[in-house]
Amino acid sequence: MPFTQSSLAKIEEFFKEQGYKVRYEKGSFRTGACMLQATKVVVVNKFSNLEIKIQSLWNILLDVEIDLEYISEKLFPIYEEVLKSKTAV
Repeated sequence: MPFTQSSLAKIEEFFKEQGYKVRYEKGSFRTGACMLQATKVVVVNKFSNLEIKIQSLWNILLDVEIDLEYISEKLFPIYEEVLKSKTAV
């Protein structure tokens, strides 16, 4: 996935379709983002550059359970990339 603002928007939209909220906050992060335990909130370091934001969200996306029922046709290619990434690991 290219590191563009459009890619970031698609990943954010994918999270939204899955019932997650993506928030951009300042704070002391060891990584570019984190997921709050037992919630569907992902917090991204707002001071990270675009590449780090995308990589951080992508890594979280690899770890969350994805409900196929809520994936729109428009965002299905992202799901396919997630599957490829998971099998490559």
